[in-house]
Formats: sequence, C-alpha cells, structure tokens
Amino acid sequence: MKHLGTIIGTAIAGMFVMSVWGAFVTEYGIGGGWFAGFAIIGTMWFLNHYVGIHNNDGAWVDMALGIGVAGTMRGVFDNGIAAGIDSLPTLAVVAIGGIVGGITAYKLEVYLADKKAKEEATS
Repeated sequence: MKHLGTIIGTAIAGMFVMSVWGAFVTEYGIGGGWFAGFAIIGTMWFLNHYVGIHNNDGAWVDMALGIGVAGTMRGVFDNGIAAGIDSLPTLAVVAIGGIVGGITAYKLEVYLADKKAKEEATS
C-alpha cells in the first residue's frame, strides 16, 4: 500500500507542477514562479512526507521522479511518441548526473568517516 501511496503522491505533485506552475509564471512573472514553487512543492512535500503517503523506506528519488515522468509523458501525450524519443538524450544526461552525484556523495561520506576515525584515534 505504501508503494501505491508513493505513486499517487508523486503523480499528484507532477500534475500540479505541469499544469499550474506555468500559469502562475505567465500571469505574475518570476514572483508567480516563486509562489507556485512554494505553494505546490511545499504543499505536496508536506502531504507526501509529513502526512506520510510517500514511501520513505528504501531508495527513492523523492517527488522529482514523479514530476519528471509527468512532464515527459505530458509531452508524449501532447505531441506523440516522437517527443518521448527526442527527450532520451536529456534523460541520459540526467541519469549520468545522478550517478556522478551519488558517487560524489558516497566518496564524501567515506572521507568524513575516515577523518572522524583519525580524529578519534588521536584523541
């Protein structure tokens, strides 16, 4: 049931971002974008994490995955499968960035653990 809550919560976040955020930016400019970010992401984060419909067990990519899938599929539904195929290079670069970020975070954790162990050994 937690996985269903995760899917629903991230899908709702994706639908709101893809349908409402642009309207706020169009109507109110950069201030509307900031407000939409605060209102949409803040509200959905609260619902998905604090209220608990989001799966916090195990590896998860937070709401960004649902928002990204909603945006990609919106383009596919609006413009056909060619839009999805055209987005593959961008998705590949995003995946590479995620891998590099994960490796960097791991290396930083190892470095900090080694540093802490050395400090404790000398104390």
